[in-house]
Amino acid sequence: MNALTRRSFLKSACLVPSTLGLSPRCWAQVAGANSDIRVAVIGLGGNIGFGGRGGAHLNAFNEMQGVRLAALCDCDARILESGVRRLKDKGREVAGFADIRKLLESKTVDAVSVATPNHWHALATVWACQAGKDVYVEKPVSHNVWEGRQAVIAGRKYNRIVQAGTQSRSRPGVREVIAELHAGKFGRIKLVRGCCYKPRLSIGKVDGPQPIPPGLDYDLWCGPAPMKPLRRKNLHYDWHWFYDTGNGDLGNQGVHEVDLGRWVLNEPALPPRVLSIGGRFGYEDDGETPNTQVILYDYPTPFIFEVRGLPRSREFQGQNWAQNLDSFPGVPDKRGVGVVVYCEQGTVLVPSESSPILFDRDGQKLRTYDSGGNHFANFIQAVRSRKTSDLTADIQEGHVSSALCHLGLSSHRAGRLAPPGEIREQIQSSHEATESYGRFQEHLATNGVKLDEAKATLGSWLKVDRVNERLIDAPAAEALLTREYRKPFAVPEKV
Repeated sequence: MNALTRRSFLKSACLVPSTLGLSPRCWAQVAGANSDIRVAVIGLGGNIGFGGRGGAHLNAFNEMQGVRLAALCDCDARILESGVRRLKDKGREVAGFADIRKLLESKTVDAVSVATPNHWHALATVWACQAGKDVYVEKPVSHNVWEGRQAVIAGRKYNRIVQAGTQSRSRPGVREVIAELHAGKFGRIKLVRGCCYKPRLSIGKVDGPQPIPPGLDYDLWCGPAPMKPLRRKNLHYDWHWFYDTGNGDLGNQGVHEVDLGRWVLNEPALPPRVLSIGGRFGYEDDGETPNTQVILYDYPTPFIFEVRGLPRSREFQGQNWAQNLDSFPGVPDKRGVGVVVYCEQGTVLVPSESSPILFDRDGQKLRTYDSGGNHFANFIQAVRSRKTSDLTADIQEGHVSSALCHLGLSSHRAGRLAPPGEIREQIQSSHEATESYGRFQEHLATNGVKLDEAKATLGSWLKVDRVNERLIDAPAAEALLTREYRKPFAVPEKV
């Protein structure tokens, strides 16, 4: 498949392996059945305690048999030094790198796991493939649609094993229930609803540029993104809510549920049309991305995705996080993040963080499926076998699911504020979207938000060229499928 090109947006220099001083075959050993796989973790998390995905990567590979944690990489010197010291205290000597380019020159690393902020995911993947390293890359695998396709091309061209970090694909119970759905065991699938009901607090407002944390190389941290003054209290983690570096909760938590929903539908490509309705409601802060959103992915079987960053109602603000979650529609006593599959003969709930459950048409629980699974181990298995088919979440799957998130945000960003009546008019042909919008209004009302006053953004209807991964007659949204890259951190047009 031809990638979406950027010739209509920008002309940037082509980056080939020699630009990095690398050869596609510079690795020191071919990982075999009897040798340790030497892994480097890139991006350790935003604090000394290694919270978030970076810490999960470090712990998983450090404790895995047949794997040797060989190096750590982070452009925050304090975090990097702490990580190297922490492993040394446990008897593990690892090399530390501030610059990913230096790490990729190392002949003592076979594979890398990328847990950086989103804007680095695709470039790190492409560079690592060019350097002959296998890659585990966190979700979303890209910051925009075009660069995600470039990551797929790089993996294929250099014969690399590239795993997307959508770990539910390695859960046995999820795999079993989705196989049953595909076999029609529960009858025809009528609707799939993805739910990202995860309250997010305000990140606050600042009155000017903020100081860069001491010891952090801000040029390296920004990488492919514009190097703008820091205009938020927390550089780490809150980058999720800014378009230059993150993709909102749709691309943060929501990408897991988007991936599950597309997998349930057995849809290998982008949808024919996409529409977003949403906004940032309930507080005024420096964040840019929507915290409340309904997205229609107009596949033949409807797929509705919902983001709710506010609590279930005003009264739950400040209480225990688990109590703040909204309930899954049509599923008794269950709430949070996951996918609900409405079938002719029952309902299947696939939570993102627990076991799938089957309900009959009356809402009675029939079965709970197995949990468990180890996504990191699946990656190592494929590194050893050299078979992309052994991966449960190949980069191609990660790319398409990430692209769905990008399209949802592109529709939103290309949209405009509209009153509730106009929004209902635009979606009246879809019963599912109209029902979801009604609950969207109710949810905001319980949090004191009146849409007649705080209008929602009616996104642009995006018609998708599914083969070339472009948009049809939507220039404003089309421009968001790529970005201007900051040299020398440009995702190459020819990988």
